[in-house]
Amino acid sequence: MGILSSSVSLTRYRIVEKVPDELVNELPQRLKSNAFREIDQTSDERSFGWVCFDDFLDNKWHTSSPHKGHYLAFALRLDTRRIPPAVMKKHLRLALEEARREQEPRGRKIVTRDQKAEIKDRVKQTLMGKTLPVPAVFDVVWDVSRHMIYLGSISPKVRQLFEDQFTQSFDLSLEPQTPYFLAAILAEEQKKNLLEEVEASVMA
Repeated sequence: MGILSSSVSLTRYRIVEKVPDELVNELPQRLKSNAFREIDQTSDERSFGWVCFDDFLDNKWHTSSPHKGHYLAFALRLDTRRIPPAVMKKHLRLALEEARREQEPRGRKIVTRDQKAEIKDRVKQTLMGKTLPVPAVFDVVWDVSRHMIYLGSISPKVRQLFEDQFTQSFDLSLEPQTPYFLAAILAEEQKKNLLEEVEASVMA
């Protein structure tokens, strides 16, 4: 669900480093430099990058500016191609049977391991080219005044992808604002070591 939905799951981050003023001015251009690239006309398995908050098809921000008051709003788009296992199994078997028939006139009935690997790669590339990528969009809001970041997802895989893409795009590191990190910020220096000894408990 998007951040503008009636309910949403959020991951909150803070930027570890001090953000230079000149970088703040570069943010829109850095978004465009790391924008999403379409893969509909390719056989690539996935593509990801930034898109407009108000229109996930807009990777040039023609629809609206990322600036929303003292916030920067944009989104992370991830397109993924997946071949259903049953489809892959079917077409791989057909390709292997065809390879065996082609070899029979030469007195060879066995398809070697290397040939199987080559055929499998060829079948996968062919099916990838016929499979439409499925898009997923995750909203991002950056409070530029406090340099707090809000991501519209709590999925570990999405979070890792977002953190890596954010660092690559802006040369900044993110720290998730989990209870552990918040406690580390608020705790007195001599008590921070105690956090390392805290163990998770199961709530019955």
